Amino acid sequence: MYDPDPPFRPIRRPDGYLPLEDLGLIGDGTTAALVGLDGTIPWMCLPRFDSDPVFCALLDHARGGHFTVTPENLREARQRYEPDTGVLHTELRSDTGLVRVTDALVLRSGADLSDDAPSGRGELVRSVLVLEGRVRLRVEVEPRGGAQAHHLYSGLEVRPARNERLRLHLRSNRPLDGLRSVQELERGDRLDLVLSWGRFHRHHRFDPDAMLHQTADAWRRWMRSCDYAGPQEALVRRAAITLKLCDDWANGSLVAAPTSSLPAPIGGVRNWDYRYAWIRDAAFAVFALRRIGFGGEADAFLGWVLDAFERSRRPRIMYTLDGDRVPEETEDAGLEGYRGSAPVRWGNGAADQRQHDVYGEILDCADQWLRRGGEIQPAMWASLAGLADAAVHSWRRPDQGLWEIRGEGRPFTYSVGLCQVALDRAAQIAERYGLPGNVGQWRREAGRLRELILERSWDEDAQTLSVYMDGGGVLDASLLNLPLRQVVPVDHPRMVATTRAVAERLSAGDGLLYRYLHDDHPDGLPGSEGAFVLCSFWMVDNLTGQGRLDEAEELYASLCSRASPLGLLSEQIDPTTGAFMGNAPQAFSHIGTIASGVNLERARGASR
Repeated sequence: MYDPDPPFRPIRRPDGYLPLEDLGLIGDGTTAALVGLDGTIPWMCLPRFDSDPVFCALLDHARGGHFTVTPENLREARQRYEPDTGVLHTELRSDTGLVRVTDALVLRSGADLSDDAPSGRGELVRSVLVLEGRVRLRVEVEPRGGAQAHHLYSGLEVRPARNERLRLHLRSNRPLDGLRSVQELERGDRLDLVLSWGRFHRHHRFDPDAMLHQTADAWRRWMRSCDYAGPQEALVRRAAITLKLCDDWANGSLVAAPTSSLPAPIGGVRNWDYRYAWIRDAAFAVFALRRIGFGGEADAFLGWVLDAFERSRRPRIMYTLDGDRVPEETEDAGLEGYRGSAPVRWGNGAADQRQHDVYGEILDCADQWLRRGGEIQPAMWASLAGLADAAVHSWRRPDQGLWEIRGEGRPFTYSVGLCQVALDRAAQIAERYGLPGNVGQWRREAGRLRELILERSWDEDAQTLSVYMDGGGVLDASLLNLPLRQVVPVDHPRMVATTRAVAERLSAGDGLLYRYLHDDHPDGLPGSEGAFVLCSFWMVDNLTGQGRLDEAEELYASLCSRASPLGLLSEQIDPTTGAFMGNAPQAFSHIGTIASGVNLERARGASR
């Protein structure tokens, strides 16, 4: 549960790894790092989110590499964020003393986080203050594969063995003889460490305290735009910051998660690289952020979607952060995987899958872009109209669906629903702005697809819409998203019945939902998985839309209580233990936190 002032707790390392709930996120809009409850940084990719990780102990505690600042004989610790910022404090208690480590990927002086421009300095600050007693502080900087270091400019130049073109510069307010040292400190003493990877030189500024203050100030200025005042306000504000930490500020894109290959479940093979930008994730983020005051970020996401589509000349489900093709998926045999969960993967093999929902995502983004005063040139409109024309026929063909199954394609109801969205939004755009196109056909087909979904996917015996257009009563929580995309009314009797069926048959207990049941809905992969957090937020939204506000609020509070003490959420949750599973922090889960809170706030306001 999110706690701005949490108690100390013991350090746990099952199989040699921290639980995912014991990791905090810092970032600068270009990359991100995870900071452990034990003072380690086990994950950081440089110079970008999708670069090779310099520190990768998250995926191999023995060989992955880490940046550790921790007292010897560590007993317990706690973490908290500086309020309304991305600056993280970790307090570590040993047998002899207490230290506070303040971590941030620092920002330029006066940085405006709402600007479409880089704000990071290319520097990590780790500032240690001894609060009580005396400590022997262990400092270790171990890039994956080792590194060579030599003295340069009052610090150490570090050349990682795996990437000799990457130059790192480590500086400190105390002498550093190498990449491993022990500092003996007492109450009031400070150790400041700055790791740089951008441009550095003989007169490179070294003022960690000022850099931390300027970074916190930049975050607080950005958070002044937040106008949310609904349920779980503190957690929703934190969710907004987490999404911003997953955002590429220069490009306007959003990583699904800043991590790769975190398994769901432990020991399984469902280990994917999420450090790329999915069209649907950006579309969902637009809905969430705009409604709590962050219109600039929403517009940046919309613009990125349209730019990526225009550059690729075909609808892809995901892109790199700058809109290029995602690398081919490869397996890394040099890493054992989180808690021994191999394989570790880089790149994503789903990038070239056929997923018809992308038609609807792109055209819905175009509709929102225009409603916000954006412009679309004739060549772009011709491409968008071509998407609508393709949606007229594409819905009939099998695809891999929202969940990117690795097995044989099927005619998914959700994919047909998003083809309906594509046709509906294209017709609206053309009618509103007098643009050319097969408007009459688009409008007719949009209406026909809505009726086909309600008729063909309905299973009378099971009393539910089905995951496949040919019926059969097989359930998938993606059906809960149909009313949220305005495909079917949320209070339509068949949608109400479907909501009830999903709650009963896909329940993982205590308000958690599985995406689908693997025995009913094979996805081409062995093993099972945990409960998918976003699906339960979709349930909150359906209950809210159906006027069942007390149930919706109870479920929402239960889901929010599953956040870590830092207010972070993973992709999935183990329903038996409550442990995080899958890549974390997961943008989808924080989008759900925001969107469902806003829906509840508005529904309660309307009912008063």
